[in-house]
Amino acid sequence: HVQLVESGGGLVQAGGSLRLSCAASGLTFSTYIIAWFRQAPGKDREFVATISQSGGRTDHADSVKGRFTCSRDNAKNTVYLQMNSLKPGDTTVYYCAATTYGLDNRNLANYNYWGQGTQVTVSS
Repeated sequence: HVQLVESGGGLVQAGGSLRLSCAASGLTFSTYIIAWFRQAPGKDREFVATISQSGGRTDHADSVKGRFTCSRDNAKNTVYLQMNSLKPGDTTVYYCAATTYGLDNRNLANYNYWGQGTQVTVSS
């Protein structure tokens, strides 16, 4: 039974930082590409970042590039999203997702497994 569990969300002031974690179980973690998406109420789920199986390649959305960094620790079956210089516009629920499909990793339809999400709230 595959599980992805996000943690680390919370309330922070604008300009602050948070680190989200995505802990995986029930899968061979090192063979999965992991991504972060976010979704505000009434809006489509949008791509945030993705990381390759080894962690050697990452891709970040333009809206977070230079502020967010995705990393992973395969020994701990965990992926991280370090979020710095947070803005009120970053307020939403963040989800991690996993896939073995190697193409179009910004497309949420290509992800097989999803976590339940963690809320991030940035106050101005």
